[in-house]
Amino acid sequence: MKLWDKGFSTDKKIDHFTVGNDRELDLHLAKYDVIASKAHAKMLGKIGLLSSDETNALVKELTVIGKSIEKNTFTIEDSFEDMHSKIEFLLTKKLGDIGKKIHTARSRNDQVLVAMHLYLKDELTEIKSQTIDLFDVLLNLADKHKRVLLPGYTHLQIAMPSSFGLWFSAYAESLIDDLYFIDAAYKVADQNPLGSAAGYGSSFDIDRSFTTKEMGFETMKYNVVAAQMGRGKVEKATAFGMANIAATLSKMAMDICLYMSQNFDFISFPDELTTGSSIMPHKKNPDVFELVRGKCNKLQAIPSQLTMVINNLPSGYHRDLQLVKEIIIPAIQDMKACLEILTFSLKEIRVNKSILEDPKYDYLFSVDTLNELVKNGMPFRDAYKTMGKAIENENFIPKRDISHTHEGSLGNLCLDEIKAKMEKIIESFLN
Repeated sequence: MKLWDKGFSTDKKIDHFTVGNDRELDLHLAKYDVIASKAHAKMLGKIGLLSSDETNALVKELTVIGKSIEKNTFTIEDSFEDMHSKIEFLLTKKLGDIGKKIHTARSRNDQVLVAMHLYLKDELTEIKSQTIDLFDVLLNLADKHKRVLLPGYTHLQIAMPSSFGLWFSAYAESLIDDLYFIDAAYKVADQNPLGSAAGYGSSFDIDRSFTTKEMGFETMKYNVVAAQMGRGKVEKATAFGMANIAATLSKMAMDICLYMSQNFDFISFPDELTTGSSIMPHKKNPDVFELVRGKCNKLQAIPSQLTMVINNLPSGYHRDLQLVKEIIIPAIQDMKACLEILTFSLKEIRVNKSILEDPKYDYLFSVDTLNELVKNGMPFRDAYKTMGKAIENENFIPKRDISHTHEGSLGNLCLDEIKAKMEKIIESFLN
C-alpha cells in the first residue's frame, strides 16, 4: 500500500531503491506517528471535518495500534511503503471510510517531520538523563579518590602532579558543556511542524495551536516553508549535541586505554570487564573502551554526514531527506549504548594509589619546587634557571609535600560548585 497510489504500480527495483530500509527505521518512529495522528484526528474533529463519533473511533483505534507498538507486535510488511501507510491501512481495515479520513489536511512530509521531532525530544531527554548518570558516577569517583595523585602530561611527557580527583571531575564538568548543546538541540526539536503539509500549508482551516498543545510542544514552527526546511536541520542539531558528548567520551576512553596498559598501570578493572587473546593467556584487553572510542569517533562525523546530504538543497521537500533517518537513528542508539556501558564500567574502576612513589615521576614536582624558591624571594626567571641547572646536574630534590589550594586545583576541586552547575541545567531542562 502506498499513500500516493493512483492505480498503477512502480517497478520493483524502483520500490526497493526508494523505500530502502525505511520500514525498519520507522519502527522507531511509529509510536510518534500514532501520537501525532491522535492529535491530528482530535483537531479535525474540533474544526468540524470529523464528527465526534468519527474522532472517537479514530482515537480509540490509534490507541490500540499504539499498544501493539509498545508490545513490539506492530510490523511493517514489504507490501507497505512505511509506517504511515501501514497505520492508515489498519485504520481503514477496522473503520472503513472513517480510516480514509485521517490523512485530511496533512502530508507524509509533515507526518514524518512531527514524528521525528517527537522522537528526538524523547531521545534527547534520555541522552541527557544518561549523561547525568555518568556525571554522578564521575563526581562520586572524584570525591572518593581526590587525594590519590596521578601524573599529569603535556605532549605525553611528564609535566605536573594531577590527581584522580582532578581527572574524574574534569570529565564530569566537560559533560556540563556538552549538555548545553543537547539543550539547544531540544529547543530546536520542541517546535511543532504539523500543519505544514507538503511544505506550503493547507486550504483547510486547521488549528495548529491545538495540535501544538495536544502533543506537548513548547511552540510551533510557524512558517510552513520553514517547517519543511527544518527537516534535516533538527537531526543535525541533535547530531552536534551528541558529537560533543562523544568527544568527551572518546577522550576519556583513550585515557583509560593508556592508563590500563602495563607501561602506565594507573587503573584496572575486574576481569569480567576485560577480554582476552586467542593465543596470549596473560592479556586483559580494554575492548569496551576501545569500542567506545571508535563509536564516539564515528559519532563525531555524523554532523558532517548530514551536512553532505542536506547541503545546498533548495527549499521544499526532496527525497534526499529520507536518508537522514538512516544516519541519525542508529547514531542515537550508539550514543546511548556508549553512555550506558561507560557508566556501568566506571563504577568498577580500581585506581593505583602509589603511582608517584616511582622515582621516574620525581620531575613532576619541579614546578612546585621552583615555586618555593619564588615564594622565598627569588625572581621567577632566576628560580627557573636554578631549577634547570639542578635537573641537568642530577641533584634535583623534589618537594613532594605540595599544596594547591586555588579554585579548581587538585587541593580544591570545587565539586559542590560543579554539581551546582549541573543542577542548573537540570532545572532549566525541567522548566
